[in-house]
Amino acid sequence: MDKRITKKVPKLKFAIAAGVSLCLLALLASRWQASASVSVLLPVSSVSTAVVMQQPMQESIALRGNVLPQQTVFLDVIEGGRVEQRLVEQGSFVEQGQPLVQLTNTNLQLDLISREAQVTEQMNFLRNTQMTIETNRLNLQRDVLDIEFRITTLSRNLAQSAPLVKSGVLAQEQLLNLQQELDYQQQRLALTKERQAQEESIRQLQLQQLSESVAMLSKNLEFARQNVQNLLVRAPVSGYLSEFNVETGESRAPGSRLGQIDIPDAYKLVANVDEFYLSRVNRGMQANAQLNQQNVVLNVSRIDSRVVNNQFQLEFTLPTNTSVKRGQSVNLTLLFEATQNPALVLPRGAYLADSAGQYVYVLDSHTAVARKQAVTLGRQSANQIEIVSGLNAGDTVIISGYRDFAQADTIQLQQ
Repeated sequence: MDKRITKKVPKLKFAIAAGVSLCLLALLASRWQASASVSVLLPVSSVSTAVVMQQPMQESIALRGNVLPQQTVFLDVIEGGRVEQRLVEQGSFVEQGQPLVQLTNTNLQLDLISREAQVTEQMNFLRNTQMTIETNRLNLQRDVLDIEFRITTLSRNLAQSAPLVKSGVLAQEQLLNLQQELDYQQQRLALTKERQAQEESIRQLQLQQLSESVAMLSKNLEFARQNVQNLLVRAPVSGYLSEFNVETGESRAPGSRLGQIDIPDAYKLVANVDEFYLSRVNRGMQANAQLNQQNVVLNVSRIDSRVVNNQFQLEFTLPTNTSVKRGQSVNLTLLFEATQNPALVLPRGAYLADSAGQYVYVLDSHTAVARKQAVTLGRQSANQIEIVSGLNAGDTVIISGYRDFAQADTIQLQQ
């Protein structure tokens, strides 16, 4: 019979296998540790450096503003129509009341003719009514005069007839008839005067209403005439016609804008500011600007808090004697502090945007190695940034862009 033979492995082979495994593990660990610390090799000429210094600093931001007129008057069409003639060119200086453009509107002109006819008809009717009222007044006054004359005649006849009745020359019946006629005429006079008083009060009210109606009709007619006159667009103020978008033959709807007039010798500076500073800006804050090679101190005159594209607007009133032109760009610095205060500062640079203000690379001048260092930043100005923590005075910092080595922990600089 065959006999199974058991193969024995020497203990030495087990030891060798264990040693090889340990070596592999150590190699992998060293490689992982090396990858966790990234180092970059760069030439010295590719970076810019600055030294952290203790200096006076005034918090501010740099802005760029545009010169605009302080007051602008818009030209809007009151009554629409077809552009018949353009009388001035864009950019011209126009005087108040100067004709700018002639429009035509057939419907508006026909409406004026129709209104004039209606107003004429109504006014003729009102005049006829006034004449009728006046005729009635005169008739009543004549009736009163007739009755008073009749009463006077009866009173005289009655006085003359009384002695004759006593002497028997005249009959008593005739005296009674005269007395009754006199009483009747006196009562009639009282009623006629009462009617006269009532109609006089009514007449006064009617005349007032008629006068108001005539005035209203005349006003409506004047308004219609004014609408036709508005077809000739005139300059409401004197100034520069900075915009005038009008072409002969085109039709313009009521309320459409023809252009604008800028008032001369009164300008303002408008600048866009990041919404981050909205809560920190107040009216009256100072700003330094460069105008025609001169430093000018300005003040915030208006804050437009509406945020558009992550920005809001500030307005600065320019001095009246400043020689500027509409659309001119001006550099200015908005000051958040009235005085300068000592601070640990670094110059501003591209590194702030690349690191989001979280870290910098501090250079060791002896070893030419720059190491990544976390920092806390504070106030800033147009040229400087305050270092709150993470750096000391005298430290040398790379202030050029970090985009190419933002993930490196150390940077080795070489000549």
